[in-house]
Amino acid sequence: MMDTEGALARCGELVALARRKGADAADAVAHAGSSQNVTVRLGKLEDVERSESEEIGLRVFVGERSASISTSDFAAEGLALLAQRAVEMARAAPRDPFAGLAPPEALFAGEMPDLDLFDESEPAPEDLRETAAAAEAAALAVAGVTNSDGGTAGYGRAVAALVTSNGFARGYASSWHSLSASVIAGGGGDKQTDHASRSVRHRSDLPGADEIGRLAGERAVARMFPTSLPSGRMPVVFDPRVGGGLFGHLIGAMSAAAIARKASFLLGREDGQLFDPSIRLLETPLAKRGLRSRAFDGEGVPCTDRALVEGGRIGGWLANVAAARQLGIGLTGHASRGGGGAPGITVANVHLAPGTVTPAALMEDIEDGFYVTSLFGQGVNPVTGDYSRGATGFRIRGGEIAGPVAEITIAGNLPDMYRALIPADDLVFERALNVPTLRIDGMTVAGQ
Repeated sequence: MMDTEGALARCGELVALARRKGADAADAVAHAGSSQNVTVRLGKLEDVERSESEEIGLRVFVGERSASISTSDFAAEGLALLAQRAVEMARAAPRDPFAGLAPPEALFAGEMPDLDLFDESEPAPEDLRETAAAAEAAALAVAGVTNSDGGTAGYGRAVAALVTSNGFARGYASSWHSLSASVIAGGGGDKQTDHASRSVRHRSDLPGADEIGRLAGERAVARMFPTSLPSGRMPVVFDPRVGGGLFGHLIGAMSAAAIARKASFLLGREDGQLFDPSIRLLETPLAKRGLRSRAFDGEGVPCTDRALVEGGRIGGWLANVAAARQLGIGLTGHASRGGGGAPGITVANVHLAPGTVTPAALMEDIEDGFYVTSLFGQGVNPVTGDYSRGATGFRIRGGEIAGPVAEITIAGNLPDMYRALIPADDLVFERALNVPTLRIDGMTVAGQ
């Protein structure tokens, strides 16, 4: 796998080739990665996967016309052919007055911050197998667990580089370690499956195999013998591992590209009070060892810490170059870039600031409610904000978690849900988007 310097060199060569072939401007992005995953099921080696990939993408501009193309062929003649085809495609493309490179004054400059994204240690396959087996064994040891989908341990590393024809050339390396276990509890007509998993940048931050396995087993056993709920309007409490999805919908609606297409439920609400004034949603792209940390975005614009929501109000749209020009706003450092195609829009590490009450206190006055631990289905309308998802979890009776429930549907409208949202104080940083336990009153629940 090529290193950062090699990726930058290949990108620079490709940009220079594109300019010689007739492009007025160009940028190139390279991605390289390798990974290995070992799965153990019922104590026996189930699967060993190893993959390596290298890809380079070129975007060229000829006047107001542009085209993107990518390849995994890094040979000199292959890159020359790629540049030629990209310029020919651009000349035949429709005009787009908004597409282009970020201006030089908007590009990241100076020293790269030390985000500590790369772990030098690389576990041997035997180490991964032992770790996966230990996680599965811990899960199988939980009373009530009867079968296993396996324990999996993995490691990977990646390189990313971006070079533009107006002077930007930066790259970085990263790594990840992961561990998961998935098991089955019960038997006969009542079998329930659940899992636990973690992914981190450094192996030293990974929880122990016993912890991951035990949590997977306990979650599966807790789901046994589910019942239903009476239909009606009631408080719904979201477990942290699913509550982040509510803010994923918000972030999608804050995309300047969605606003430009008039495909966002936030249109007309940008200056309003969307949440309670105590709500703060924060983005920290420069967090050390963050799962989505980065110093610059997919167009070379610097990333900075910012409040996506402050005082209950959104802090503006999230933009790449094309969307910013279309809306007449500034660049925000949120461009994302794959190998081919135009840049998209994405965020880095995001978390909701915790509230002031414990999860127990958050639920203590709920006479009858629903605690959600998993969601399924895609019933969210990004234009209207209408929300309807299948869900499983637990009933709340008299302020306490009661028995498991399944085959439930919860529904509402996202702006209404946001206004009613109350966070607990149990924020833990385990994902790229982290939230504490969340309560939303007045949601429609369909059960029996």
